[in-house]
Amino acid sequence: MIEIKIGANMVGPQHKPFIIAEMSGNHNQSLERALSLVKAAADSGAHALKLQTYTADTITINHRGGLFDITDPKSLWYSKNLYELYQEAYTPWEWHREIFEYANTLGMVAFSSPFDETAVDFLESLNVPAYKIASFESGHHPLLKKIARTGKPVIMSSGTSTLDELYESVRILKQHGCKELVILKCTSTYPATPENTNLLTIPVLQEIFPDCIIGLSDHTMGVGASVAAVALGARVIEKHFTLRRVDGGVDSAFSMEPEELRALVIETERAFQALGAVQLDTQKAEEKSRQFRRSIYVVKDIRKGEPFTPENIRIIRPGDGLHSRHYENLINRESGLDIPKGTPLSWNLIKK
Repeated sequence: MIEIKIGANMVGPQHKPFIIAEMSGNHNQSLERALSLVKAAADSGAHALKLQTYTADTITINHRGGLFDITDPKSLWYSKNLYELYQEAYTPWEWHREIFEYANTLGMVAFSSPFDETAVDFLESLNVPAYKIASFESGHHPLLKKIARTGKPVIMSSGTSTLDELYESVRILKQHGCKELVILKCTSTYPATPENTNLLTIPVLQEIFPDCIIGLSDHTMGVGASVAAVALGARVIEKHFTLRRVDGGVDSAFSMEPEELRALVIETERAFQALGAVQLDTQKAEEKSRQFRRSIYVVKDIRKGEPFTPENIRIIRPGDGLHSRHYENLINRESGLDIPKGTPLSWNLIKK
């Protein structure tokens, strides 16, 4: 059975879900707020904290026109160009070490999504335990090769990829040294809707990539999609996280608040525990409850030799009398003894 170790956490089908709190740009360019996010994520029970490592200049150029401009009025980032968005959203590289070390002291593993090769070099200098490949970077082949050569576990989102492209990305990672890979089902809309999340893809991905662990990068609101994903086999859940959505920020509109993150940790673990094993018969935990099933009882005093009738025997709770399957055949048979009301009917009370 495949499993991966990320920090002190074991990740795999036999382990409870590994919950990643994605800070993204929700620090709003305040290191103090970033550290508060780390503390809140740890207090909420998240297993990992994730950053994004880039600058506006390593991810794009400052240019107007065409696809450089965000022109969809429904977009959270409408009217900005890409450079402006990434200037607002990026996490200063000089913050990374302090954020990572603080997360570690609080019992969380911390890592990041690098968006170019220089970011990988920088993160290697901080000895990160794993790498995340963002959906939009999963087709960046030189970056995939660079990450794979570190030999560390890789978590890759599948959003925006066709199946052929996903195959190709997985192949490149494996050919260049990646031996431990998590693939996250992801819908790259912000926020995503339950209707376009398509969780039934999760077990199919597991069949297609049997040597990978499958998870969900969840951009929906609430915890429902993530809980359902665990029931379908996901063992890694990634969610964007903020202190309060009303504080604003580039990703705040589709990010979880601390109470919601705590609920996510609890409910996904409950979903995992509830999966259990295939159980078709009564289990040990139910044995005491069987006494409250119905059975045949004497409900009026019966004299020896008197026939059983619907008036003096009934199928009632509790369950220590004869099974209800015998009821029809007992009607008009005779009692072998005097039987007081409230007695569970048994074969030794029936005239032979």
